[in-house]
Amino acid sequence: MTDTPIRLLLADDHPIVRAGLRAVLETEPGLAVVAEAATAAQAVDRALRGDIDVVLMDLRFGSGMGGAEATARITARPDAPRVLVVTTYDSDADTLPAIEAGATGYLLKDAPPEDLVAAVRTAAAGRTTLAPTVADRLLHRLRSPATTLTRRETDVLLLVADGLSNQAIARRLHLTEGTVKSHLVRVFGKLGVDSRTAAVATATDLGLIRR
Repeated sequence: MTDTPIRLLLADDHPIVRAGLRAVLETEPGLAVVAEAATAAQAVDRALRGDIDVVLMDLRFGSGMGGAEATARITARPDAPRVLVVTTYDSDADTLPAIEAGATGYLLKDAPPEDLVAAVRTAAAGRTTLAPTVADRLLHRLRSPATTLTRRETDVLLLVADGLSNQAIARRLHLTEGTVKSHLVRVFGKLGVDSRTAAVATATDLGLIRR
């Protein structure tokens, strides 16, 4: 058995959050916080130097690259460290891109300290840890695929929630206006609604989008 600690990188744009994570993790045997990053770009650069085992990654930074994109860039490299997402967001619009990007685990910031420590050790071993709400939603997607939204449908609905017209959505997503309408028709059908307002409200209630 090796005594080498699990080397951690804390990536979050809030210094207080990083300090809180460090305070919890550094008291645990076998864990060592060796670096911090205040932006996703810094996290990518620091994670790929070869001395990090697990990155604790937030999803939303003040500006620039987001956590999901940073996760994809990190995990795309050979012998990359594991990425454990630690965030406050648990909607499909947040969890699915992060998991698709290669995150090993997904934990919410209100998780008990012992759950955080366990998730770090699990990630370091290459196994998956998911927050209960995230795991439940993923199981729901598998069991009821007809009621879940595709990535593109989610993109369209998020812009509807922002108040954009079909024409504006088409420009933003580089689609035709007809394609946007088709996506919305499918969204309405899946959610059992007949208006844009109802679609946004229902999707929000179901945790499919976050507002």
